[in-house]
Amino acid sequence: MILKDRVAIVTGAGSGIGQAGAEIMAREGAHVVILDLDRERAQATAGRIAAAGGSAEAFAVDVTDDAALEETMSGIIKHHGRVDILHNHAGAQVAGDLETVEVSGFDRSWELNVRSHFIASRLVMPVMREAGRGVILNTSSSSGVLYDREMIAYTTTKHAVIAMTRQMAGDFARHGIRVNALCPGWVDTPFNAPFIAQMGGRSAIESYVRDKVPLGRWADVSEIAEPILFLVSDRSSYMTGQILVVDGGETVV
Repeated sequence: MILKDRVAIVTGAGSGIGQAGAEIMAREGAHVVILDLDRERAQATAGRIAAAGGSAEAFAVDVTDDAALEETMSGIIKHHGRVDILHNHAGAQVAGDLETVEVSGFDRSWELNVRSHFIASRLVMPVMREAGRGVILNTSSSSGVLYDREMIAYTTTKHAVIAMTRQMAGDFARHGIRVNALCPGWVDTPFNAPFIAQMGGRSAIESYVRDKVPLGRWADVSEIAEPILFLVSDRSSYMTGQILVVDGGETVV
């Protein structure tokens, strides 16, 4: 078990990629703290981990609420005395171009996709720095490295995550803390609902994926979980400030 006895916090772990990442970390020996806005989904992920023989606990928290997030994170740190891994995954898609996107939607995207990552990282950094080690993984997107049609809020925030990741990595490498970003491509989860609706439904998005992705298909969440494990484990021990794109080849064509 390559994460034996480590404490990992995963935001947005109630479903999809966040859930798959939490489960693979637990499978490899980590105690995983599940954070999600939806209490039932958070508890369901913890239950799945426990049923598979792993260790987890769940908290319902709105990561865009600074006070609530600080209270939750402080309690976790106090209880465990350490945080070895933070995976900032919570995020949202908001559709629309410059003229059509709701300003409130743009602001919400920034708060969830960027600012919550910043605050969560800020809260764990002191305990990681004191320990002289730690890993922070920020979820960006293939939309953070390319153009994504009529998705200005999403692409802006995901590009920002990459810039923030590199800055954090450069500032804290000397303390033994690694910071990287994961850029998934098309992964078949409910997260894509806003873009699917914008594209005109499921059949339209299926055609789009076949045409735009060289591998010609969606990824399963399990295919994103393995790169997550690589980035949060010592398998990537000499890697920081990097962006791992897992997109079936979309960004190379």
